[in-house]
Amino acid sequence: MKRLFPLLFALLPTAVCADVLVPTRTIRAQQILSAADVKAIQGDIPGMLIDTREAVGQEARVVLYAGRPIRVEDVGPPAIVERNQIVPLVYRNATLTLKTDARALARGGIGDSIRVMNLSSRTTVTGIVAPDGSVQVGQLGAAFK
Repeated sequence: MKRLFPLLFALLPTAVCADVLVPTRTIRAQQILSAADVKAIQGDIPGMLIDTREAVGQEARVVLYAGRPIRVEDVGPPAIVERNQIVPLVYRNATLTLKTDARALARGGIGDSIRVMNLSSRTTVTGIVAPDGSVQVGQLGAAFK
């Protein structure tokens, strides 16, 4: 029986701790994260960033407090469109492309869905921010998501 005890102990399930990312200092919203801004600590919390590469170069969407785990939705691609900025609004389908100017009603990075107001018709639509800073609507606009 003495020999079975260590074997049984080894077979029992154990909790595996993964790393989660936390800021090393308080980071304001709209700041770009660098490698010095985050560190990994032991913990296993679902929905949190676990790798430094997931955070470096991303923009803080909310205030990140030192020592608190960073949620996936707390960071995103850096904004290339600012609120109230005039941006090209592009409607595209397989055979037709229409372009006009629009006013951005929110900030957004590449792939973000934002609302814009068409300056010609004053109609508000939702589109996807493209890498060139335009906002794409229509069937092919979803390609940037």
